[in-house]
Amino acid sequence: MKGKEPWLAWASELQSLAQAGLYYGKDKFDRERYQRIRDIAAGMMAEGTGLPPERVRGWFCNETGYQTPKLATRAAVFQGDRVLLVQEPRGWALPGGWVDYDTSVKESAVKEVREEAGLEVRAGRVVAVLDGERHHTTPYPWKVCIVFVLCTLLGGKFRENLETTASGWFSLDALPPLDLEKTTPEQLRLCLEASRARHWETVLE
Repeated sequence: MKGKEPWLAWASELQSLAQAGLYYGKDKFDRERYQRIRDIAAGMMAEGTGLPPERVRGWFCNETGYQTPKLATRAAVFQGDRVLLVQEPRGWALPGGWVDYDTSVKESAVKEVREEAGLEVRAGRVVAVLDGERHHTTPYPWKVCIVFVLCTLLGGKFRENLETTASGWFSLDALPPLDLEKTTPEQLRLCLEASRARHWETVLE
């Protein structure tokens, strides 16, 4: 199992505790202490990543309320045994991204395929809900949950957009260079297995 570096885990936990304290705390002196803890967490993150402190505070300390995991989707669309992939700057991947605040998982999967591949799909079964830390090496300061959704192709064609430069259908035996931070061969095999199954039990981590 892949996990965070200790300093990143500590900084993330401190920031989460401080965020909750700032939201629920009533005493002004306690709130000052929570703000100081949040500043320390941001300093740890800036020191560890080499990013400017201002950027870290805007990225790492920009939420209020109780901190919960970030949610992302990846849409798996098949034509027979060939899977739809889109080309991003660091390689090929399943269409997907963060779930917007006003969008459901189902809506997000459909939207990402439309935006990144130009195709219309219907979202069907949930293949898996995976813990990002178990599968990818990018050290996010928050927990990331990735929902893989099996979709059915309805129509459309690729069009230029700001996120991807191409799309294509690939056999799992002849995959292009993948962006392994977004899609792995193991995840593609899992999605293919789900597409073939009459009944499927969602993989839950």
